[in-house]
Amino acid sequence: MANHKLILMRHAKSDWSTGARSDFDRPLANRGRKDAPRMGRWLHEQALHPDKFISSPARRTRETAECVAAALGFPQGEIVWEQRIYEGSLNDLLAVVNTHGPDAEQLLLIAHNPGLDTLLEYLLRDQAQLSSTGKLMTTAAVAVLDFGSGPINTKPAAARLEYLVRPRELGA
Repeated sequence: MANHKLILMRHAKSDWSTGARSDFDRPLANRGRKDAPRMGRWLHEQALHPDKFISSPARRTRETAECVAAALGFPQGEIVWEQRIYEGSLNDLLAVVNTHGPDAEQLLLIAHNPGLDTLLEYLLRDQAQLSSTGKLMTTAAVAVLDFGSGPINTKPAAARLEYLVRPRELGA
């Protein structure tokens, strides 16, 4: 029986200079458009292929999700756009994981900070390594949480960190 995994990803780098009407409408920056498919390819190389894919509907997360889905061969029409993730608190994110996680072998959640950092710290048994700039989930970072043979759940310290990968750490 395969281990159950929750894959958390922060949206790729967004562009603050576009004059977007709101934070929700902010698109990806050039770097984000490079990092998102790159992280999708990394997931594919690790044989991480979610059977459920949930994303915030904000433009930068939507663009990130579409790039990742393309790299994974995941049908874009099957991505669930979950409003609760945008500006989601820990409780909002836990509710999303509780809704979609129990019957998934691999669940991919693309979201925002600070919620992702809080969710990661809550679910992990041990502490994750910070980046060289002192951050946990940098833009386009991917954390893979392993729940073993049991279902994906929201109990505190329920998962082991299998990977925490940031685009800059993958090299050029």
